Amino acid sequence: MGTPDYIVGLRKHVGHDLLWLPSVSAVIRNDAGELLLGQRADDGRWSVISGFVEPGEQPATAVVREVREETGLDVTPVRLSSAVSHPHTYPNGDQCEYLNLGFLCRVAAGTARVNDDESLAVRWFPLDRLPALDKHALLVIAYALRENQSAGYLQAGTTWDDVPD
Repeated sequence: MGTPDYIVGLRKHVGHDLLWLPSVSAVIRNDAGELLLGQRADDGRWSVISGFVEPGEQPATAVVREVREETGLDVTPVRLSSAVSHPHTYPNGDQCEYLNLGFLCRVAAGTARVNDDESLAVRWFPLDRLPALDKHALLVIAYALRENQSAGYLQAGTTWDDVPD
């Protein structure tokens, strides 16, 4: 789907300046315990499947939509697993601070594939052979897969710079 129209409209006013945006991420495992990751078309890096929450859309609906759009899979959110804000600068210079809600999801139907132009590849990875991931993806995965099933978050007073790479 790409960048939603409302963000394109905002960018006409603010240029590359910082936007505060809601987003979701999906941590999805298959029956073999492998983790689904997508290789982003904008910068080539591997990450969890993520995307914007549209105006008027509930986060759980957004995560289901994003996974379907990017991978062709139908998923069911199992639980909210994290709530973390993180900065991101796109290759074109657009700056964002995302309030990201991470969801642990299970596959309901479908076969994972590249399903839009936002991904170069999608692939299942064993947990002990993950590709290089940024600290946001690693944190979202860690919170989703930990034994403590309450949603993870950074403690009060913690900045993004305090999170180790």
